[in-house]
Amino acid sequence: MIVSLFELFSIGIGPSSSHTVGPMRAARTAIHEIQVASKLHALTGIHVELFGSLAATGEGHCTDIAILLGLEGHTPEGVDPDAIGEYIARIKREKTLSIAGEQIPFDVKKDLVFQKGKFLPYHSNALRITFSFGKEKVKKVFYSIGGGFVVPHDDIKKKRSKSTAPVPYPYDSAASLLALCDKTGMTIAQVAIENEKMWNDEESIRQDLLHIWHVMQASVKRGCETEGVLPGCLRVKRRAFSLYKKLMDEQATVTKDPSIVMDWVSLFALAVNEENAAGGRIVTAPTNGAAGVIPAVLHYYSYFIDDADEEGILTFLLTAGALCQIYRMKASISAAEVGCQGEVGVACSLAAGGLTAALGGTMQQVEHAAEIGMEHNLGLTCDPIAGLVQIPCIERNTMGAIKAINASRLALRESGIHHVSLDEVIESMYETGKEMQTKYKETSEGGLAKFTKIKQHGDIPVSLPEC
Repeated sequence: MIVSLFELFSIGIGPSSSHTVGPMRAARTAIHEIQVASKLHALTGIHVELFGSLAATGEGHCTDIAILLGLEGHTPEGVDPDAIGEYIARIKREKTLSIAGEQIPFDVKKDLVFQKGKFLPYHSNALRITFSFGKEKVKKVFYSIGGGFVVPHDDIKKKRSKSTAPVPYPYDSAASLLALCDKTGMTIAQVAIENEKMWNDEESIRQDLLHIWHVMQASVKRGCETEGVLPGCLRVKRRAFSLYKKLMDEQATVTKDPSIVMDWVSLFALAVNEENAAGGRIVTAPTNGAAGVIPAVLHYYSYFIDDADEEGILTFLLTAGALCQIYRMKASISAAEVGCQGEVGVACSLAAGGLTAALGGTMQQVEHAAEIGMEHNLGLTCDPIAGLVQIPCIERNTMGAIKAINASRLALRESGIHHVSLDEVIESMYETGKEMQTKYKETSEGGLAKFTKIKQHGDIPVSLPEC
């Protein structure tokens, strides 16, 4: 089903779209349903259980914090990141949730349970909220399927359905999208904006997309200006601040070493994902764990392409959004479902296609670039150390951004004719993810996550068992 671009690129907070943004939305939806039913006054208790990947890495991904915020009515796009600490401290201290003027008993230690090693049907990211009304209990189950999208248990059959949204130009594959462009004479970006008009007028769409770009710019700026250590037991030092200072000092040498452009791209990605890891304001693009790839490549376009302009930014985002629809319909953007190939891999593919379109590539070259971007991320596991979206997640975004630019440049040098199609590589990604062992899918049980000690630069020793 084709959805609004602003569900794919949404403004929220870190550190995870599936483990933070999704659960917050699920909790808010659940409590809103209680309010709509006019039963809030009779509510005597709330009990939350997390399953699968949410249980395995939820503490490192701030899932518990997100759920508390959601139950109190906060949204990912509206909550003040700087006030979250105060909200959570009050809930823990008073052992109550403040919901629409009602004070509901809630002991975080007893009423929010990580059911590690247990899974619910359908998806690894599952949560169950039980509302008590005296002796009566009402249970609501949600699945956080990636990118901040949430599916109630009663709606799971709709996720993989063949139905399409009532858009004027529906498509369900790269092949059908290209055929649509060929038939209508429109570009991928034009198809995207015509479909988006189902929800808003064109001028509002353009302004909202530019707002998304401005938030991306702000997250890069804040990441470059903030030093210190990221939250969590790993005590990871923020690197964007010092790298930015070094690159500014070395600006005069750009002509002597053209590859310094790669360092700038890496800086942009580092800045965003350090902000994400710190729980700051970022754009889910299309997930939080991969939030740095698209902004980094957009900054590359903005700063290093001579004729870059606003139209190019819009073309980039519209094209990337149109391609993301295909990944959602044919595969997944959830690391808990298919590994990091579904996050950084997808973001790399979208950025490659978007950049190619912004640079004037043909539809065939756009499809080729997106295919290359995913082809060379196949099999990428999700193995976050200590369940934190830090190692290898932050640095992995720099690799995704560089790959995206390389994929675009390769595609622009070719005619667009190639052996493996984007649809085929998406299908391969999904099959690979399904066959990938669970320990490599956001559970912190395998890969890099199995190591108990990480050596840091400086004097910050780390021992993961103490986390």
